[in-house]
Amino acid sequence: MSDMTYTSEMTAPTRVSPEARRGGLKAAERRFGLLLLVPALAAFGIVVLFPFLEALGLSFYAYTIEMSEPEWNGIDNFVEVLTDGAVISSFFTTMIFVGLATFFSILLGLGWALILNHPFPGRTVLRGLSLMPWVMPAIVAAFIWGWIFNSRYGLINALGMELGLLEHPLAYLSTPAGAMAAVVIAKVWLSVPLFMAFFIAGLQSMDREQMEAARVDGAGNWQILTHHVLPHLKPVIMVTVVLGMVGNLQHFDTIWALTGGGPVRATTVLSIEVYRRAFEQWDIGMAATVGVVWVATILPPAYFYLRELMKGTE
Repeated sequence: MSDMTYTSEMTAPTRVSPEARRGGLKAAERRFGLLLLVPALAAFGIVVLFPFLEALGLSFYAYTIEMSEPEWNGIDNFVEVLTDGAVISSFFTTMIFVGLATFFSILLGLGWALILNHPFPGRTVLRGLSLMPWVMPAIVAAFIWGWIFNSRYGLINALGMELGLLEHPLAYLSTPAGAMAAVVIAKVWLSVPLFMAFFIAGLQSMDREQMEAARVDGAGNWQILTHHVLPHLKPVIMVTVVLGMVGNLQHFDTIWALTGGGPVRATTVLSIEVYRRAFEQWDIGMAATVGVVWVATILPPAYFYLRELMKGTE
């Protein structure tokens, strides 16, 4: 009878450290997050990136409705655009519109947010009603303001005549200053509700005990606003400034419906310049070139907006 030796080897289970487990979960979350981004990236590529790349390519060609095929002309389009008085005028008109619309949208949005941040009866209802302009289509808003500023039956002229403030109706949309004021007011009216919502969200996160302590120490409303409220809202203000600039730089529909870029190109911004080159003059190559220059004006504020946005996610 032979001796038999039995050996039993016990294999110890592999223990995964908490750090490795967390790393694996984070990697899985990143993969899942990237997977969720695929539809958005595909839509961005189809709707934004591909048309822009096609326009960028056309900007190096001469291409009008009379030509069967585009003809390569290098940077001649860019030289012509950068020396064209109409395009230069449109650029400065765009800067004026963007500056005025952004400034007054933020100023009025902040002021209205400060009012609606205080408790009073009906505050919730008023907050909801204040968002109505933002959800209204821009074309509808343009027709409303066109009626308000109309020289024959407009609301402003009617009130002015009724109150004795005007001797005769004024043609606001027929003068450069009046037309610019009208498109700025219409855009501000559309933008204030959105900025108001941003500022209310920022105000809700303030430490009220700190503000009450400041009042006990004798600080007035102006001191509280400048030393407590505005410093606290600084990140929100920066984001709204950049967001407002980006939105106003690419604004088209309200201006086109309200003034058509007139009178005498007084409200012709770059977006309208692109439309006119493409669909009135049928110069596709020049329209693409102006569009590329237009995008170049949007990129700097868009970059700062994304940078501020990324700071908030770190």
